[in-house]
Amino acid sequence: MTKDKKVALITGITGQDGSYLAELLLEKGYEVHGIMRRNSTFTTGRIEHIFEQVEMHYGDLADSSSLQHIVSKVQPDEVYNLAAQSHVKVSFDVPEYTADVTGTGTLRLLEAIRTTAPKAKFYQASSSEMFGKVLEVPQTEKTPFYPRSPYGAAKVYSYWITKNYRESYDMYACNGILFNHESPRRGETFVTRKITRAVAAIKLGKQDKLYLGNLDAKRDWGFAGDYVEAMWLMLQQKNPDDYVVATNETHTVREFCERAFGHVGLNWEDYVEVDEKYNRPAEVDLLIGDPAHAKKQLNWEPKVTFESLVKMMVDADLEDLKDK
Repeated sequence: MTKDKKVALITGITGQDGSYLAELLLEKGYEVHGIMRRNSTFTTGRIEHIFEQVEMHYGDLADSSSLQHIVSKVQPDEVYNLAAQSHVKVSFDVPEYTADVTGTGTLRLLEAIRTTAPKAKFYQASSSEMFGKVLEVPQTEKTPFYPRSPYGAAKVYSYWITKNYRESYDMYACNGILFNHESPRRGETFVTRKITRAVAAIKLGKQDKLYLGNLDAKRDWGFAGDYVEAMWLMLQQKNPDDYVVATNETHTVREFCERAFGHVGLNWEDYVEVDEKYNRPAEVDLLIGDPAHAKKQLNWEPKVTFESLVKMMVDADLEDLKDK
């Protein structure tokens, strides 16, 4: 591969955000490299359609030698750290693993960049879960963090170590504090996709009930395809900075159910039951982000509305399950 193109390296390329970001960068003429863990099963479904256009490397955020080797070899212009143990509920079951990969993994990657490709621009996928038990509404770049899960706490560490490397080593390193962002590529264990998948299955007569936890949790939901554009824009600025990426709208899980079931002509109350096993030990009740800084500095706006997002996800799951 030639060096006349900009070179990007993406951790977590096989995930929802990684796949949308890889598409965007390929459209913009980048040479795209991805890091994936070696598994006994294929996990590349989301990037199957672009797999031939991307150069993949085996590595792991838990293994500093693999990161050093890959960064040194690729010599990227931009590095996007999207990999993590990213499930909040699971982080209570595997807290140490979550801290190691989601937290210390960022440090390992920053060190690899600092020592082998110090001119590379770095994007850290920070999370609205860092705000947790929110201390102000809406949340901005200046809102104090109060994480309510091992995942949120690990993301706070990653946020501060990214800032620390920026200030200590003059590295171009940014935090994108992304609020919940969904798509038809969202993992099926996340509540939005769990809902839309169930709606499609129930409509097609393949499932009877949907069991959920806290229906009153409020989230700021946007479309992942919109949010990866904000990631890219952060690394195109003159100076590095941190940005909240959100829609500034909040909706309950109950409302998501209403819209999703309503889209296929069903009453959600006939099918949804609450099961306390899905509740978290410490709940995050309300998340709503103010993206004013990103709008002003990056000229970024979310394009897909909440209603369009729900319909898009339900329609994709209907299409997918139809022939199964």
